[in-house]
Amino acid sequence: MKLKVYVDRLSQPSRAILIFLKANGIEFEEVKIDIVKRQHKSPEFKKINPMGQVPAISDGRFNLFESHAILTYLACAFPGVADSWYPSDLFARAKINSVLDWHHSNLRRGAATYVLHTVLAPVLGLQSNPQAAAEAETLLSSSLSTIESIWLKGNGKFLLGGFRPSIADLSLVCEIMQLELLEKKDRSRILDPHTKVLQWIENTKNATRPHFYEVHDILYRAKTRFQEQRLKRASNKTDSSDRLALPSKM
Repeated sequence: MKLKVYVDRLSQPSRAILIFLKANGIEFEEVKIDIVKRQHKSPEFKKINPMGQVPAISDGRFNLFESHAILTYLACAFPGVADSWYPSDLFARAKINSVLDWHHSNLRRGAATYVLHTVLAPVLGLQSNPQAAAEAETLLSSSLSTIESIWLKGNGKFLLGGFRPSIADLSLVCEIMQLELLEKKDRSRILDPHTKVLQWIENTKNATRPHFYEVHDILYRAKTRFQEQRLKRASNKTDSSDRLALPSKM
Protein backbone atom coordinates (compact mmCIF):
# COMPACT_ATOMS: atom_id res chain seq x y z
CA MET A 1 0.00 0.00 0.00
CA LYS A 2 1.19 3.51 -0.84
CA LEU A 3 2.32 5.68 2.04
CA LYS A 4 -0.40 8.14 3.06
CA VAL A 5 0.65 11.49 4.50
CA TYR A 6 -1.91 13.57 6.36
CA VAL A 7 -0.88 17.22 6.29
CA ASP A 8 -1.88 20.83 6.05
CA ARG A 9 0.77 22.86 4.23
CA LEU A 10 0.09 25.79 6.55
CA SER A 11 1.67 23.62 9.27
CA GLN A 12 5.44 23.98 9.58
CA PRO A 13 6.06 20.29 10.50
CA SER A 14 3.82 19.21 7.63
CA ARG A 15 5.95 21.15 5.18
CA ALA A 16 9.13 19.54 6.51
CA ILE A 17 7.67 16.05 5.95
CA LEU A 18 6.56 16.87 2.39
CA ILE A 19 9.90 18.38 1.40
CA PHE A 20 11.76 15.37 2.76
CA LEU A 21 9.55 12.95 0.82
CA LYS A 22 9.85 14.88 -2.43
CA ALA A 23 13.60 15.46 -2.08
CA ASN A 24 14.15 11.72 -1.63
CA GLY A 25 11.79 10.54 -4.37
CA ILE A 26 9.53 8.60 -1.98
CA GLU A 27 6.12 7.85 -3.43
CA PHE A 28 3.21 8.94 -1.28
CA GLU A 29 -0.36 10.12 -1.29
CA GLU A 30 -0.91 13.56 0.22
CA VAL A 31 -4.15 13.78 2.19
CA LYS A 32 -5.03 17.36 3.11
CA ILE A 33 -6.34 17.89 6.61
CA ASP A 34 -7.70 21.44 6.76
CA ILE A 35 -6.84 22.74 10.22
CA VAL A 36 -8.85 25.94 9.68
CA LYS A 37 -11.92 23.76 9.20
CA ARG A 38 -10.80 21.70 12.24
CA GLN A 39 -10.64 18.49 10.22
CA HIS A 40 -7.76 17.43 12.48
CA LYS A 41 -10.27 17.07 15.30
CA SER A 42 -12.67 14.86 13.35
CA PRO A 43 -13.38 11.30 14.57
CA GLU A 44 -12.10 9.94 11.24
CA PHE A 45 -8.72 11.63 11.53
CA LYS A 46 -8.36 10.75 15.20
CA LYS A 47 -8.31 7.10 14.14
CA ILE A 48 -4.98 7.99 12.49
CA ASN A 49 -3.75 10.35 15.18
CA PRO A 50 -5.69 10.31 18.46
CA MET A 51 -3.91 13.53 19.43
CA GLY A 52 -5.75 15.33 16.64
CA GLN A 53 -2.70 17.04 15.13
CA VAL A 54 -0.91 17.13 11.78
CA PRO A 55 1.24 15.71 10.35
CA ALA A 56 0.57 11.99 10.55
CA ILE A 57 1.25 9.03 8.27
CA SER A 58 -0.18 5.63 7.46
CA ASP A 59 2.23 3.07 6.07
CA GLY A 60 0.13 -0.01 5.50
CA ARG A 61 -1.49 -0.77 8.85
CA PHE A 62 1.11 1.28 10.68
CA ASN A 63 0.11 4.78 11.82
CA LEU A 64 2.57 7.33 13.18
CA PHE A 65 2.36 10.92 14.39
CA GLU A 66 4.79 13.59 15.67
CA SER A 67 6.90 15.10 12.90
CA HIS A 68 10.32 14.19 14.26
CA ALA A 69 9.29 10.57 14.76
CA ILE A 70 7.94 10.55 11.20
CA LEU A 71 11.14 12.02 9.74
CA THR A 72 13.35 9.50 11.50
CA TYR A 73 11.08 6.64 10.40
CA LEU A 74 11.07 7.77 6.77
CA ALA A 75 14.84 8.20 6.76
CA CYS A 76 15.31 4.63 8.02
CA ALA A 77 12.44 2.75 6.37
CA PHE A 78 12.78 3.75 2.71
CA PRO A 79 15.70 2.74 0.48
CA GLY A 80 17.69 5.36 -1.38
CA VAL A 81 17.61 8.01 1.36
CA ALA A 82 21.08 9.53 1.71
CA ASP A 83 22.78 8.65 5.00
CA SER A 84 23.40 12.34 5.70
CA TRP A 85 19.71 12.92 6.44
CA TYR A 86 19.86 10.68 9.53
CA PRO A 87 23.32 9.09 9.78
CA SER A 88 23.76 5.44 10.63
CA ASP A 89 26.67 6.46 12.86
CA LEU A 90 25.29 6.30 16.41
CA PHE A 91 27.10 9.40 17.65
CA ALA A 92 26.03 11.58 14.70
CA ARG A 93 22.47 10.32 15.04
CA ALA A 94 22.41 11.11 18.77
CA LYS A 95 23.52 14.68 18.06
CA ILE A 96 20.69 15.12 15.55
CA ASN A 97 18.24 13.75 18.10
CA SER A 98 19.47 16.29 20.65
CA VAL A 99 18.80 19.17 18.23
CA LEU A 100 15.31 17.85 17.49
CA ASP A 101 14.50 17.49 21.20
CA TRP A 102 15.75 21.01 21.89
CA HIS A 103 13.69 22.42 19.03
CA HIS A 104 10.27 21.67 20.51
CA SER A 105 10.68 23.58 23.77
CA ASN A 106 12.77 26.44 22.41
CA LEU A 107 12.72 27.50 18.76
CA ARG A 108 9.24 26.15 18.05
CA ARG A 109 7.71 27.58 21.22
CA GLY A 110 9.22 30.99 20.54
CA ALA A 111 8.45 31.22 16.82
CA ALA A 112 4.94 29.76 16.87
CA THR A 113 3.82 31.80 19.89
CA TYR A 114 5.22 35.04 18.47
CA VAL A 115 3.54 34.55 15.08
CA LEU A 116 0.26 33.66 16.78
CA HIS A 117 0.09 36.82 18.86
CA THR A 118 1.35 39.19 16.17
CA VAL A 119 -0.08 37.88 12.90
CA LEU A 120 -2.55 35.05 13.29
CA ALA A 121 -4.67 36.21 16.23
CA PRO A 122 -6.10 39.30 14.46
CA VAL A 123 -6.80 37.25 11.31
CA LEU A 124 -8.49 34.44 13.24
CA GLY A 125 -10.50 36.81 15.40
CA LEU A 126 -8.56 35.88 18.55
CA GLN A 127 -7.35 38.17 21.30
CA SER A 128 -3.67 39.08 20.94
CA ASN A 129 -1.49 38.99 24.04
CA PRO A 130 1.32 41.57 23.81
CA GLN A 131 3.10 40.19 26.87
CA ALA A 132 3.06 36.65 25.44
CA ALA A 133 4.39 38.04 22.14
CA ALA A 134 7.22 39.88 23.92
CA GLU A 135 8.20 36.80 25.92
CA ALA A 136 8.06 34.65 22.78
CA GLU A 137 10.30 37.08 20.89
CA THR A 138 12.87 36.89 23.67
CA LEU A 139 12.85 33.08 23.51
CA LEU A 140 12.97 33.15 19.71
CA SER A 141 15.96 35.51 19.60
CA SER A 142 17.73 33.44 22.25
CA SER A 143 17.06 30.27 20.24
CA LEU A 144 18.53 31.78 17.08
CA SER A 145 21.64 32.79 19.03
CA THR A 146 21.92 29.26 20.40
CA ILE A 147 21.74 27.78 16.89
CA GLU A 148 24.58 30.04 15.77
CA SER A 149 26.82 29.59 18.79
CA ILE A 150 26.44 25.82 19.18
CA TRP A 151 25.38 24.16 15.91
CA LEU A 152 26.55 26.53 13.17
CA LYS A 153 30.17 26.73 14.25
CA GLY A 154 32.97 25.86 11.87
CA ASN A 155 33.02 25.72 8.08
CA GLY A 156 30.01 23.46 7.53
CA LYS A 157 26.97 24.72 5.65
CA PHE A 158 24.49 22.96 7.92
CA LEU A 159 23.88 22.13 11.57
CA LEU A 160 26.57 20.18 13.43
CA GLY A 161 29.17 21.16 10.83
CA GLY A 162 27.59 19.12 8.06
CA PHE A 163 27.99 19.75 4.34
CA ARG A 164 24.65 18.14 3.52
CA PRO A 165 21.32 18.78 5.26
CA SER A 166 19.93 16.46 7.91
CA ILE A 167 16.35 16.08 9.09
CA ALA A 168 17.23 18.56 11.86
CA ASP A 169 18.12 21.25 9.31
CA LEU A 170 14.86 20.72 7.48
CA SER A 171 12.71 20.73 10.61
CA LEU A 172 14.25 23.87 12.11
CA VAL A 173 14.38 25.86 8.88
CA CYS A 174 10.72 25.11 8.16
CA GLU A 175 9.96 26.41 11.65
CA ILE A 176 11.78 29.67 11.01
CA MET A 177 10.07 30.09 7.65
CA GLN A 178 6.79 30.99 9.34
CA LEU A 179 8.43 34.34 10.15
CA GLU A 180 7.74 35.19 6.50
CA LEU A 181 4.23 36.04 7.70
CA LEU A 182 5.52 38.94 9.82
CA GLU A 183 5.71 42.53 8.73
CA LYS A 184 9.06 43.16 7.05
CA LYS A 185 10.35 45.41 9.86
CA ASP A 186 9.57 42.79 12.50
CA ARG A 187 11.11 39.96 10.53
CA SER A 188 14.25 42.03 9.88
CA ARG A 189 14.54 43.02 13.54
CA ILE A 190 14.49 39.37 14.59
CA LEU A 191 16.53 37.69 11.84
CA ASP A 192 18.98 40.27 10.50
CA PRO A 193 21.33 40.10 13.53
CA HIS A 194 21.79 36.37 12.86
CA THR A 195 23.80 36.28 9.63
CA LYS A 196 24.84 32.64 10.08
CA VAL A 197 21.20 31.61 10.46
CA LEU A 198 20.22 33.54 7.32
CA GLN A 199 22.96 31.83 5.29
CA TRP A 200 22.00 28.42 6.70
CA ILE A 201 18.37 29.00 5.67
CA GLU A 202 19.50 29.78 2.12
CA ASN A 203 21.75 26.69 2.08
CA THR A 204 18.82 24.49 3.12
CA LYS A 205 16.52 26.03 0.51
CA ASN A 206 19.10 25.47 -2.23
CA ALA A 207 19.82 21.89 -1.13
CA THR A 208 16.13 20.95 -1.38
CA ARG A 209 15.01 23.03 -4.34
CA PRO A 210 12.64 23.03 -6.19
CA HIS A 211 10.63 21.17 -3.55
CA PHE A 212 11.27 23.72 -0.80
CA TYR A 213 9.76 26.53 -2.82
CA GLU A 214 6.85 24.47 -4.14
CA VAL A 215 5.80 23.30 -0.68
CA HIS A 216 6.17 26.81 0.77
CA ASP A 217 4.10 28.44 -1.96
CA ILE A 218 1.05 28.36 0.33
CA LEU A 219 3.02 30.32 2.94
CA TYR A 220 4.01 33.01 0.45
CA ARG A 221 0.39 33.33 -0.68
CA ALA A 222 -0.75 33.58 2.93
CA LYS A 223 1.86 36.30 3.48
CA THR A 224 0.38 38.36 0.64
CA ARG A 225 -3.14 37.85 1.95
CA PHE A 226 -2.18 38.87 5.51
CA GLN A 227 -0.41 41.98 4.21
CA GLU A 228 -3.55 43.00 2.35
CA GLN A 229 -5.65 42.45 5.47
CA ARG A 230 -3.25 44.53 7.59
CA LEU A 231 -3.45 47.38 5.08
CA LYS A 232 -7.24 47.15 5.08
CA ARG A 233 -7.41 47.26 8.88
CA ALA A 234 -5.04 50.24 8.95
CA SER A 235 -7.15 52.02 6.34
CA ASN A 236 -10.33 51.38 8.32
CA LYS A 237 -8.71 52.80 11.47
CA THR A 238 -7.64 55.92 9.55
CA ASP A 239 -11.15 56.41 8.18
CA SER A 240 -12.62 56.04 11.68
CA SER A 241 -10.15 58.58 13.08
CA ASP A 242 -10.98 61.04 10.31
CA ARG A 243 -14.69 60.75 10.99
CA LEU A 244 -14.14 61.34 14.72
CA ALA A 245 -12.07 64.44 13.91
CA LEU A 246 -14.82 66.05 11.84
CA PRO A 247 -16.42 69.08 13.57
CA SER A 248 -19.91 68.53 14.91
CA LYS A 249 -22.81 70.06 13.02
CA MET A 250 -24.78 70.42 16.26
